[in-house]
Amino acid sequence: MLRHLSLVVLAALLFTPALDSQAQVTAIRAGRLIDPETGTATTNQVILVEGGKFTAVGPAAGIAIPTGAEVIDLSDLTVLPGLVDAHNHLALTYKEDPESNVYYFTYVMDGTPLRAIQAASNGIQMLSAGFTVVRDMGNAGNYADAALRIAIEQGWIPGPTIINSGIIIGGMGGQFWPTPEMAREHTIVYPEYLDADTPDEIVKAVRQNALFGARVIKICVDCKPWGYTVEEIRLFIAEAAKAGMRVEGHVQTVDGARRAIEAGIWSIAHDVGLNDEMHKAMARRGVWRAGTETPLVLTGHTNPQRYERTVAGLRNAWQNKVPLTFSTDADYWVPGKTRGQVAIEFIETWKAAGIPAADILRAMTTNGYRVCELERRRGPIRPGLAADLIAVRGNPLDSIDALRGVVFVLKDGIVFKRDGVMTPERFFNGGPVNGWRIR
Repeated sequence: MLRHLSLVVLAALLFTPALDSQAQVTAIRAGRLIDPETGTATTNQVILVEGGKFTAVGPAAGIAIPTGAEVIDLSDLTVLPGLVDAHNHLALTYKEDPESNVYYFTYVMDGTPLRAIQAASNGIQMLSAGFTVVRDMGNAGNYADAALRIAIEQGWIPGPTIINSGIIIGGMGGQFWPTPEMAREHTIVYPEYLDADTPDEIVKAVRQNALFGARVIKICVDCKPWGYTVEEIRLFIAEAAKAGMRVEGHVQTVDGARRAIEAGIWSIAHDVGLNDEMHKAMARRGVWRAGTETPLVLTGHTNPQRYERTVAGLRNAWQNKVPLTFSTDADYWVPGKTRGQVAIEFIETWKAAGIPAADILRAMTTNGYRVCELERRRGPIRPGLAADLIAVRGNPLDSIDALRGVVFVLKDGIVFKRDGVMTPERFFNGGPVNGWRIR
């Protein structure tokens, strides 16, 4: 009996989240507070935070600031929810030197441990730019994305909330055409892709990703001419649902998009296979569009002809009322820019498409939380939800370019950036302050 009680006590110590040492009330004075969902702003607001969550939000005249609260004065700034990049690759950074921007070579040259460290750095850069949520969609070596998510959740390092896909699942070879030695012996190109060419392999691949810490499943719908059938995509969807996950499809042909939409896929990555017909079908079925619309200003990563098609496609999707997300596919280094600054450049494509600032902001916030299925836990600045927010000097409802100058970031109730300077010390801990978890 005594031994049984000891085990119960030990289990309680291991699995009960540690008390938050930062449980003091924080009061934030917001000069302007934006609700991206409605596209409206209110002035002279007070936001109370305690235990990492919002506890009250409203006019300053109606909310009493508790005695002893830490007061953060953002009266001269616009406060809004954190941003979401719904398709990034934090554990991949290909470069002109040494791999000539050929990311196939990056897989060969950079091992998973190195890429995990790189992902941690890229995550910090994204958070500094105001991205409090990132869907990390594969190309992360041997689960460096899961390692990043767990490290952030444990409280070891600062970073966005990560919704990670684990290893991308596709037919043999994934997005590439490897040699027989590479594909059959699983050297060099692997472990970037999980082979799944039969129903049994599909089930096993989904379960492997779930086992090793994925939070969303990503598949190559049509990376090979044969691709996945509607029935096979439905099998992916059904198996992922057992683990509480959705499925995103990497799509590069119109026929692949048609099959994915018919199967009921959650989101489609990239815009190559999307046209007016597909956009109308996506709007009817509520399929999210993660278009990854590379701007022309990122020299070497698109060209004028491709950019023109990208802008036209994004405009067509917006006109058809397709559920839009802000998705960058940022997985490369641009000299002089952080990963967050690279991601924010993608607003240029949205501006060129003639999309109003309020709709761009909604895609970068509200829609991002919904595609990640986080809106009941974090995202909106609402009592009971995780305390994430950012502040800028201008008004992004008037000019979306205001988001280029994020000067304040609050993540889980802890100040990460103040007056334009990162102050991440309180995020670094020697142990799992947010509770021990195996995955």
